[in-house]
Amino acid sequence: MPESLDYDELIARLTDETFKLLDRGIAMPIIVIDGRAGSGKSTLALDLQNELFRSGESMPRVIHMDDLYEGWTGLAQGADYLQRFVLGPLLANGTSSWQEYNWELESRERWREFSGGTPLIIEGCGSLNRYTSTVAHLTVWLDVSVEVRKQRWLERDGHIFDKYFDSWAAQELDFIAREKSPEFAQFGLAGSSVQ
Repeated sequence: MPESLDYDELIARLTDETFKLLDRGIAMPIIVIDGRAGSGKSTLALDLQNELFRSGESMPRVIHMDDLYEGWTGLAQGADYLQRFVLGPLLANGTSSWQEYNWELESRERWREFSGGTPLIIEGCGSLNRYTSTVAHLTVWLDVSVEVRKQRWLERDGHIFDKYFDSWAAQELDFIAREKSPEFAQFGLAGSSVQ
């Protein structure tokens, strides 16, 4: 069961724990933020990135799972891509290269590279799984009500809500059932929403 904190406490705790890891000589603490669509993962990742940068010396790298999925049916493939092309090479060789998925062209396009040396924040559905739980230093699961999540999705992607929400939610449920993602979280959010 994750430790439940309010939003500001969660940011402060993740910041504090990240700096403790850096002080222990871990140059690339890995922070994984997961939860279902619309739970506030991107917002939390951005706020944490900004707080770590404000309090530290270098800008943490954020990887969004949205850039790794292969479209609306690609949640599980995105998690596999994260392992095979980002984390696996990064942890084995000190650098990784991957291509971001272009949703409009429905193909992988821009190349990205990362060689560590700064905290790494990974956010998105499927980012917390059996593999990442073994390599991440800090793990978060955001559990937000379906009403809040649907409202956020409508506000963000209203034009595609009816077409994709249910099928994406089904992929999430399947992935969570298989990977037991929430069980690997160290931290969670008290209450029903991210600020």
